[in-house]
Formats: sequence, structure tokens, C-alpha cells
Amino acid sequence: MKQKPNLNFWALWNLSFGFFGVQIAYALQSGNISRIFRTLGADPHDLSYFWILPPLMGILVQPIVGSLSDKTWTRFGRRIPYLFVGALVAVAVMCLLPNAGSLGLAVSSVMMFGLIMLMLLDTSINMAMQPFKMLVGDMVNEEQKAKAYSIQSFLCNAGSVVGFLFPYIFAAVGIANVAEPGVVPPSVVWSFYIGAAILILCVIYTTVKVKEWDPKTYLEYNPVSEEKEDKADWITLLKNAPATFWKVGLVQFFCWAALLYMWTYVVDAVAETVWNATDSSSEEYQVAGNWTGVLYAIQAMGSVVWATILPRFKNTKMAYAVSLVLGGIGFALIPFIPNQYLQIIPFLLIGCAWAAMLAMPFTFVTNALQGYGHMGAYLGLFNGTICLPQIIAAICGGTILHLVGGHSATMMIVSGVLLVCGAACVGFIHDKK
Repeated sequence: MKQKPNLNFWALWNLSFGFFGVQIAYALQSGNISRIFRTLGADPHDLSYFWILPPLMGILVQPIVGSLSDKTWTRFGRRIPYLFVGALVAVAVMCLLPNAGSLGLAVSSVMMFGLIMLMLLDTSINMAMQPFKMLVGDMVNEEQKAKAYSIQSFLCNAGSVVGFLFPYIFAAVGIANVAEPGVVPPSVVWSFYIGAAILILCVIYTTVKVKEWDPKTYLEYNPVSEEKEDKADWITLLKNAPATFWKVGLVQFFCWAALLYMWTYVVDAVAETVWNATDSSSEEYQVAGNWTGVLYAIQAMGSVVWATILPRFKNTKMAYAVSLVLGGIGFALIPFIPNQYLQIIPFLLIGCAWAAMLAMPFTFVTNALQGYGHMGAYLGLFNGTICLPQIIAAICGGTILHLVGGHSATMMIVSGVLLVCGAACVGFIHDKK
């Protein structure tokens, strides 16, 4: 087997640059879906049901794209065709989704149209996102993979910040931030338009700059034995999984349920707490929606800073648990801070938890899986510990909201409790160095 060649910085950059555009689209979805559906007329008690689709599409699409692209060989490459098609669909949907309330449809039809668009957006974003991880795996040698993924992480966070800030920026430059009842404000609509344009430009850049290897060259650097590792069915793999796989999965359950409730209810929570606004068509509510995007961006920046601090902990489990507790405190503070600028503090704390959630689980699991084989299959299955908790949390969201008095702000306390429970479960993990 030939050693994969070293790539210069710009070659590594080009492999992942399109991820910047994809992440802008993902941030626009995460930061505005609840706001859009509330504006279209969704009841807060039904809001969590809309959030079943993102994790459901993730758990279905990513393994399928991975398996199909393994077997695809075209003159355009094996991963890039899926990336390009996914981006094209995402661009079309991003132009349609925020206009759901402007089509003159009945409320029930608007909701159905919005749901179909959301399903297509989730599918296309997942389809466009997965190939970037595979391109690094295909073309980057072991020595440079850490650098390649750090570049991808930078582009991911940068795209998130830009996407989260778009509605706030567009409102600040004079684009209308309110519209008639049931219609999404132009500041949000234009955010999706510009995000779609950046997405396709970034993907075109990667498509033009990156030339994937042909089958013969690929096999010279990636032996068939790695591609055709003895297969076992998923049930067998799960039965034989190390205990750490399940213990980290338990922590993941509480963490991702907490995040799901943040994405679902935080716009309403900030609107209630800071602006005392409950009417989704009011100017105050839309201002709260824009400011929540700013807070999301601050969370992303805080997570980058905290990620540089995490390696300084001598005890990895302690770093994981402390990060989750800080995030739990951040969630619990949101309903008690009526000042919009002081709301920055809770989101910086939530950023600490987010940084740990992105890094720590895979560290523990990959350490535990050494010698087990089927690393790719196990990591694919481990993705279920991200998606399934969100699906369960989404199903239960309306009931929990009713039990806590119907106040979205109180759901932030629920998220805080969930993160602290996750921190407690970290103690069960046995870290195999």
C-alpha cells in the first residue's frame, strides 16, 4: 500500500471549504425553524413535534449516503456528486421554506408545506454534509488528519456564527423585521436567500478545486481489506459493544435531549423573559428571534474558546462533567435574566457544554473500541445516541411543556436539569486510555 501524500494547507482547506456554506444553512435551520413555525401559527405545545424531522433524517440519510458513495465511481468523483446534489436541493428548499406563509394557503396547508420543506431541507443538508468527512478520510494521511479536521471544525464554527447572525444583521441594516400575521419577516427570508447563495458558491468552489482519485489510484492508497472488513449485522455489533459504548450513550441521551429543548423553545424563552412577548407576530417577538441568533453565535464562539481549555484538564472525565454542569447552570439562568445583554453569560456557559459534547464522547468510545474492529460501523451506530434522544425528547416535549405550566422559559430549566443528570452519568464511564 502506498503512503498517502502530504497535502499543503490550501489543499486541506479546499477539501472542507464547502462545509462553511453547509454550516450556514444548518445554523439558519437550527436558529429559525421554531421561529418560522411559530410565526406561521404553530401552537407552542406542538412545536417540539416539528423537531422530530432533523434527527430522524440524520439517522436515515447519513448511513445511506455513506454506503452508496462507497460504491459510486463517476468522472466527477465518488463523494462530490452527493455533495453537489444535496447542496442544490438545499438551495431550492431554502428559497421556498421561509415563504410558506406568503403562498395564500390555509393554515393547515401552510403547516404541511412547511413540514415537507423541512424534511427536504434536513435530508439535503445531511446529504451535503456527510461527504466532507469522507473526503478527509479518503484523501488525507493519518499524520495530517488532525489538521484537516481542525480546519473543518474552524469552518464549521465560522459558518455557524455567520448563519446565526444573518437575521440580526439584516434587520440592523434596515430590512423589515416584522410582517403581517402568519408571514415570515423579510429579515429571515433574506437570511435564507443569502445563505443559499453562499452555500452553492462554496460547494462549487470545492467541486472545482478538489479532484478525487480514480478507482485505481484510490485502491493504491486504501487497500481493499479495509473496505471489505468482515461484516456483522448491527444487532450482533451492539450485543458485543464495550460497556463504555452504552455508558457514554446514557450521557448522550440527557445531553442531546437538553439541546433539543433549547433549539425548540429558546426563542420563546428569550422573548418571554426579556421582552415579555408571547405573540409571535409582534415586533418584540421578532426582535427576540434576531437576538437569539446573536446568542447562538456567542455560544459557538464560547465553545471554540472552551475547546482550547479542555485539554488542560488532567482528568478527561472531570473535564466532561464540569463542562456539562456549566452548561446546565447556563440553561437554568436564562429565565432569570431579563436583560438581553446579560443573557450572553448563560450562552457562554452553554458553549462550554457544547464544546465537550462535540469532542469527549467520541474520545471515550474510540478508546474503548480499540481492538474491536468494525470502527466505522460502530461509530455509525453511535450516531444513534445523538439522534434517538432528540426524537424521544421531541415526542415528549409538548407533554413536558404542559406539566411545567406552558412557559417556554421553564423548559430551559428542564434542559439544565437534563445536562446535570448527564454530568452525573459521566461517573459511570470507564476511560480506556
